[in-house]
Amino acid sequence: MKKIFLAVLCFMSFAVINSLSAQEAANTSAIGTDYKTAVGIRLSNNAPIVANAITLKHFLNEKTAIEGFFSYSDPTLSFGALLEVHKPLSTPGLRWFYGAGAYLGFGKEYDPNKQRDVNTNYFGGQGVVGLDYKFASVPINISLDWKPELNLISDINFEPAAIGFSARFTFPK
Repeated sequence: MKKIFLAVLCFMSFAVINSLSAQEAANTSAIGTDYKTAVGIRLSNNAPIVANAITLKHFLNEKTAIEGFFSYSDPTLSFGALLEVHKPLSTPGLRWFYGAGAYLGFGKEYDPNKQRDVNTNYFGGQGVVGLDYKFASVPINISLDWKPELNLISDINFEPAAIGFSARFTFPK
């Protein structure tokens, strides 16, 4: 069941991106980024709700990107989205970025009052600041970021220890 869900999610993501790319190709003559879309993995510590994840980043224009996350770590399933602003640095292919977004998660936690696991929902805001690098000769992008989370449902909780490394396969403009 999990494999089917993951396959459908990936197919729908690529279909949406393909549609967005076709619409923007007519409006945009040249993008200042080194890639338009990238898909890969994000490795992170287990403290945040959106921890290790499949990541999909798509540039809407020269400076703005949207990034989506799909994370599953037993017992939590979560989805996250960020709107990011990218700024160039002096090294070709290297940019720094910042942004914000939200996440939604579903999991189980042990309830000492009921003495059993209970279903728990998570919803909150997340911010991000990091570095993004696209290799010139290969279709690979890497990024290092800090993505703190503020959980707003179940228990209001701030999680500052959310440092991650992403490696993605890039698709050209």
